[in-house]
Amino acid sequence: MLDHYRMFADYNLWANRLVYDAAGKLSDAQYRENKGAFFGSLHATLNHVLAADRIWMKRFTGTGDAPSKLDGILFDNFAELSAARAAEDNRIVAWIASLTEDALSGHFTYTPVSNPIAVTQRLGPPLAHFFNHQTHHRGQCHMTLTALGGPSLPLDMSYFLRAPAYQHYAE
Repeated sequence: MLDHYRMFADYNLWANRLVYDAAGKLSDAQYRENKGAFFGSLHATLNHVLAADRIWMKRFTGTGDAPSKLDGILFDNFAELSAARAAEDNRIVAWIASLTEDALSGHFTYTPVSNPIAVTQRLGPPLAHFFNHQTHHRGQCHMTLTALGGPSLPLDMSYFLRAPAYQHYAE
């Protein structure tokens, strides 16, 4: 299972780079325009994903900044948000690389933001949710970029697996 999660961490970093590269080409007005995604704009959606990732990483590792709400704007400036996203993605890759099978099957306790009652679970299922959540909202980002006339991004895992730096996952 560790290889599976390492692949997801690398995929997450790769896919986020594609989304952020495309978002960086938008005007500020386009970037902030409400296009009907769950959080409205690309700006709000990208901030949400970073907020959720920080919350989960704080739960998983016990370290790092974790906002107290899921819909807050962590960074109003795109360049600052982009730099924070890159740093968080590198942090995720490094943490996943440090995991052992014992850690993955072990239990941890966290308190959800939306329902502050302690939950204890094995690490694996919430970690699967963590990566699935990112993919879900990246799809909304892709929809928003498309609605704004942006490029169609090759975000499918199959494209990632064919990228030269990541082909070892498909071997």
